[in-house]
Amino acid sequence: MQNILNALLAIWSYFATNVLNQPAFMIGFIVLIGYILERKKWYEVLSGFLKATVGYFILAAGSGGLVNTFRPILVGLKDRFHLSAMIIDPYFGQNAVNAGIMQRFGRSFADTMLLLLFAYIINILLVRFSKYTKLRAVFTTGNVQVQQAATAFWLILFCFPKLNRFSILAIMSLILGLYWAVGSNLTVGITQELTDGAGFAVAHQQMFGIYFFAKLSEMIEKHSVKKSNGKNKRLEDIKLPSFMSIFNDNMVSTSILMLIFIGAILVVLGPDYLTKAHFMQKGQSFIFYILQTALQFSVYLAILQLGVRTFVNELTESFTGISDRWLPGAVPGIDVAATLGFGSQNAQTIGFMFGALGQFTMIILLLVFHSPTLVIAGFIPLFFDNAAIGLYSNDRGGYKCAMIMPFISGLIQVAGSALIATWVGMARYGGYLGMFDWATVWPFFTVIMKYLGYIGVAVIIILLLAIPQLQYRADPEGYFMITEDYPAWKKLNNKEE
Repeated sequence: MQNILNALLAIWSYFATNVLNQPAFMIGFIVLIGYILERKKWYEVLSGFLKATVGYFILAAGSGGLVNTFRPILVGLKDRFHLSAMIIDPYFGQNAVNAGIMQRFGRSFADTMLLLLFAYIINILLVRFSKYTKLRAVFTTGNVQVQQAATAFWLILFCFPKLNRFSILAIMSLILGLYWAVGSNLTVGITQELTDGAGFAVAHQQMFGIYFFAKLSEMIEKHSVKKSNGKNKRLEDIKLPSFMSIFNDNMVSTSILMLIFIGAILVVLGPDYLTKAHFMQKGQSFIFYILQTALQFSVYLAILQLGVRTFVNELTESFTGISDRWLPGAVPGIDVAATLGFGSQNAQTIGFMFGALGQFTMIILLLVFHSPTLVIAGFIPLFFDNAAIGLYSNDRGGYKCAMIMPFISGLIQVAGSALIATWVGMARYGGYLGMFDWATVWPFFTVIMKYLGYIGVAVIIILLLAIPQLQYRADPEGYFMITEDYPAWKKLNNKEE
């Protein structure tokens, strides 16, 4: 058994390193397979592969640029005020597991690759038997899977530290594979409506969060309609005074908001620190440094949206070849950044701003109440969780929801991450994944497993399997139709324009 596991690890590690952990090639690989199954001509297959791969590289350039633009602020807040704290960020979380897993549990980080393989197989099998499981989405975001496999590995080892290698992998794979399948499936319907049938779901770190806040916004909307016989205004519906018409342009409004938000923090950090830390060049104008940093945010956001437009069409079209042959009715679960090319473009900026306000509010509360773990906000949960939550909340409940829901999310991200990372011992290694589901859903799983043992594992599995069944019961006629024939679903639900 040990030799078989080692052989599987060697094969899977190669694939995970060169394809699965490189999401651009993973997306390109899916498009390649899909077009081959559709028996397209060789040059169409090549064209689709290149467009999908390059499109994702463009998206990654935008995402990376956003992170790098914000880095001086995060580093400055930590160094300038001599704060020693845990950073909530997927990459810091992965590094923390890598640094501490051997010291804390005597286990190898390489086991996370096997966990990823087995969990991914479970995800595919659950979708393959969608007739019974009611699951429709395949999680394809490879870099996110690696991060989640690392953190899940630590959390489940914390609950079952004495289990042997095979047993611990079996438990972890089943729970993580179910989480991927169920979480991405939760986002299918709301994403189809947001994108007007683009044919993908979200496979990221806040799937339960997106669904929860979207449905909460929808409930608020229904209450508002019942009370006043009118829908709440969306951000795109608000008519601004003539002098504020510039905010109708997403690039302009993002630039102005970021200039205020980022500029205020940079002023607090001061030019002396920024120069000493080599973020600013000696002799560089502080005013123009602020301008450049704030406006680059808009640049990278525009690049990200271009990448989305480039690869999403290829991916969703090619995936029909895979779903028709192997996974009937399935949709690909992809990076949450893909949603930012749809809906109100201002909603994502508002979501980011109010999410940041919520995070900073909770960080101050941690300081006031002398929390044993101080949290530093990382940009990835700060932006990608809350921008998406703002986008969905605006779409389902209006502009007020686009402000309130990300603010609540920001509070929860910091508080939940501080609690779980302190309890399981990850905080001492400087990082935790920190995104919404991992500050709520996974702490809940950890508590159940820690105190109920194997009964807790069974409870989690039953709960996860029950969720898609409840979704199906709520709309048996339209449940699969929304992915298989979106125009027919719109007609059925009287949602045609």
